[in-house]
Amino acid sequence: MSPLRKASAALSSVRLRATAAATLVVALALGLAALALVAVLRGTLQSSADAEATRKAVAAAPYAETLDLMLATPVSPGAEAPAPTRAEGPVALAKQGEGEPLAVVGKSGTVQLRDGTKATIADPDVLLTDDKSASTTEWAAPQKYAVAGVKVATVGGPAMVWSRVPLEGAEKALQTLYGALLPGVPAVLLVVAGMTWISVGRALAPVAAIRAKVADITARDLHQRVPVPGSKDEIAALATTVNGTLDRLETAVDTHKRFVADAAHELRSPIATLRARLELAEPSELTREALADVERLQSLAADLLILAKLDAGEPLRAAELDLGQVAAEESVRARRRPEVRLELDIEPDVVMKGSRAHLDRLVTNLADNAVRHAASTVRVRVHAEEDRAVLEVQDDGPGIPPEQREAVFARFTRLDEARARDAGGAGLGLPIARDIAHLHGGTLVYADSGFIAKFPLNR
Repeated sequence: MSPLRKASAALSSVRLRATAAATLVVALALGLAALALVAVLRGTLQSSADAEATRKAVAAAPYAETLDLMLATPVSPGAEAPAPTRAEGPVALAKQGEGEPLAVVGKSGTVQLRDGTKATIADPDVLLTDDKSASTTEWAAPQKYAVAGVKVATVGGPAMVWSRVPLEGAEKALQTLYGALLPGVPAVLLVVAGMTWISVGRALAPVAAIRAKVADITARDLHQRVPVPGSKDEIAALATTVNGTLDRLETAVDTHKRFVADAAHELRSPIATLRARLELAEPSELTREALADVERLQSLAADLLILAKLDAGEPLRAAELDLGQVAAEESVRARRRPEVRLELDIEPDVVMKGSRAHLDRLVTNLADNAVRHAASTVRVRVHAEEDRAVLEVQDDGPGIPPEQREAVFARFTRLDEARARDAGGAGLGLPIARDIAHLHGGTLVYADSGFIAKFPLNR
């Protein structure tokens, strides 16, 4: 499989798609939740700061109403306080101690009040202005403070009491939240992806086992069944359905095999009787043609019978034998054409385990096929190659085109349809030969000039 196809198969896997979908859904949910959390927390902290600023302004309002909006100037200790003048801008309310009234000051420090008393502690977060001086931008930047104002009626006329609360604590809380979300959300996504990958893999493991078992089942071992998981879910139902299908398929195939075997067996006797009568009849052109057709029927019945036995999976009666000896004897017995020469290249002591009857049939089928297609020479070679016993049957005929070298092993396939039907076989010789090779744990393929069968050596 090419790298592109492998990548495409990996991307199309259910496990990967499920993991990606789950991760994307959780990522979207976490993103929306994080945005909502940040917005709610920011709004809550802002509302809390606004409420605190309003509370401070309302608390300062009663004291501001007792004051004349005059600007008090700082004095040195022991010095005479200057006469107060009306304020022309914002001033701050100063408080000396617990329970004492607030006073009008210009800066933090010691100031002189109208009644001649002094205040020494100033509150920079409370501001008193006249009702026309509404701008507090320089005193409280909007990004840094929450500001609240309350209208009051002082001795000197209408005024505004302003209070401010720093937003530094809210910003620190938001930064802490950001510090938790930025690494936390990717970590959660990694955990979700990993858990989804593992969970989906475990859920699909029975499917992989079912697929592997179904791929391993062939026509010869339909008795096998796929594993049924104990989860009692849809996958278990699928496995049960597959096993039911295999049961019905095995029954149908067994019925077919018995029919073929019984039909082939029952045909042998009447065909043999008919052949004997034709051989005893007075020779003529008609009897010779009929005898040739009967021989073909007899060969076809024998082929069908052996195919039925091979399909039935009968136990192999194997024994040690010399493949070279089998090849030499059966090649000589094969049908011969006078103009075709047989060459043997047999290496001694190529020993393997197998059924003599089956291997005889394999060599006979390959030799007959080679003789039928050879121009002048058929060469049979047996040798050992590493741990394999190799049988090669070659001829100098036209050969088989590359695109048809697998098709010749299909049952009832003949590539010489242009020839007279009595010149070729029924298309069962090569399929029988390959089935016999597989039954012995070997292989049978077509190479450049002939067929090559390989079997395990008996060492």
